[in-house]
Amino acid sequence: MNMGSKGKKKKMVLPARPEPPSVEQIIEDINRAEPCDPVFRFLQIPNEGSISSDVEVRYTQSRRYLDLNEKLQEALADLTCRRDELRVVGETLEGSVAAVKSRAL
Repeated sequence: MNMGSKGKKKKMVLPARPEPPSVEQIIEDINRAEPCDPVFRFLQIPNEGSISSDVEVRYTQSRRYLDLNEKLQEALADLTCRRDELRVVGETLEGSVAAVKSRAL
């Protein structure tokens, strides 16, 4: 019995990787896809009679809501910062006006 032969494994040679599809082939695949194909479902236009159109509409509305909410939060932070800056400038201006008035008297 040769113990060395049991431990050796044949080295497997993998086939060459296929070329990626061309743009034309991809477009052709998309155009031939069935409406229920889960890979291409995201391409369906909402309200075209698909079963998932209501879900898609709600998802789109939710996505818009979240985006707008994020923009509003950013605007709130920006406006709060500007308000604080204006408050400081206003207080400085009031101090300058008071100083000018006291010199005039």
